[in-house]
Amino acid sequence: MTTHDVRFPTSREFAGSDAVNTDPDYSAAYLELVTDSRDARHGHGFVFTTGRGNDVQLAAIEALRHHVIGRDVDELLDDLGAFATELSSDSQLRWLGPEKGVIHMACGAIINALWDLKAKRAGKPLWMLLSELTPEEIVDLIDFRYISDALSRDEALAVLEPKVSSRAERIATLTACGYPAYTTSPGWLGYDDELVGQLSVEAVAAGFSMIKLKVGRDVAEDRRRLALVRNLLGPTFPIAVDANQRWGVDEAVEWMHQLAEFNPAWIEEPTSPDDIVGHAAIRARIKPIPVATGEHAHNRIMFKQLLQAGAIDVVQIDACRVGGVNEILAILLLAAKFGVRVCPHAGGVGLCELVQHFAMFDYVAVTGEMSGRAIEYVDHLHEHFLTPVRLLHGRYMPPSAPGSGAEMLPTSISEYSFPRGAAWLAS
Repeated sequence: MTTHDVRFPTSREFAGSDAVNTDPDYSAAYLELVTDSRDARHGHGFVFTTGRGNDVQLAAIEALRHHVIGRDVDELLDDLGAFATELSSDSQLRWLGPEKGVIHMACGAIINALWDLKAKRAGKPLWMLLSELTPEEIVDLIDFRYISDALSRDEALAVLEPKVSSRAERIATLTACGYPAYTTSPGWLGYDDELVGQLSVEAVAAGFSMIKLKVGRDVAEDRRRLALVRNLLGPTFPIAVDANQRWGVDEAVEWMHQLAEFNPAWIEEPTSPDDIVGHAAIRARIKPIPVATGEHAHNRIMFKQLLQAGAIDVVQIDACRVGGVNEILAILLLAAKFGVRVCPHAGGVGLCELVQHFAMFDYVAVTGEMSGRAIEYVDHLHEHFLTPVRLLHGRYMPPSAPGSGAEMLPTSISEYSFPRGAAWLAS
């Protein structure tokens, strides 16, 4: 296992800026799993961060090294459900969680790298590999501890089994039409009004189904920017807003009452991601504006409680926040059981490349639904990946290359390695 501290200086152009993350340098605590098997394929994974602390995340990944090195590749890949449980149950590291924070995210990076390796060995993109699993194979990958009161194994099978016979039809639809995307690229708080307006108009022309604007720094500023974009795009085009956890409960309600006239498609992360009761209260008090959250929900238990409490209208999975592919499968099935739509978060380096696979698997094998759903898209840093996302008319086209899309170009790893890469020495 080799690891790299890769950081991109996105703060220089305010890309990624919001009410909380004012100067993010989009970064990846990146790892590569190397095997001595005949096929010589490698598995790649990472955890997304916003700069400082990337080294802490790397240390967490390194702390799990002993679970991987020297293990038989076939044995691991043949039972990734058991291995995911093993990682999250480390008796000493568990004290630092359990199943939350940098250790759990590190578990996810390793699990994702193993899935990347498994898909490459199968010669298939991850979404297709997952979509071809039987319902029994899918549920065998899930740890039902702590969530069986909301989703049992039998209930998960009941969600999956009716979709099996029509999977091929949906694969054909997906291949022909792609999956809807929305974009946050016009909405960063560091952008001036002229650039926000220009990028919003360009996004509609490019075919995106929705745009998202960051809010929460100043209510008068938010109203001005929303009025600007609403006037440009018309009264019905979907415009979501995202506070990035900026508010307390009462402040969120008051703020959203002042933005309600602009018909927000949803309010994302209106308060602390840990405040399940707070999200439920906000949702009840600002109806009919939908509430979305999930990019900072740290495990399947958090999602279970958000759904049980009726706290959210939109589940937002993040490919690098929870414990990897296996736990994301559990969250997708929880959302399907509760009838809540999933719109993945992808506002960070490599997140678009990864999360598209889960939305596509959800469509093919879990819900069969695209209506009202979209994958987030941001327009930077894709050039650093071996198989970058491909969009056509505002829709993600399904990847065909084997793997998960996590593999970064060696030249990019070298140039942006912190602090000795050329991009950082030059600054």
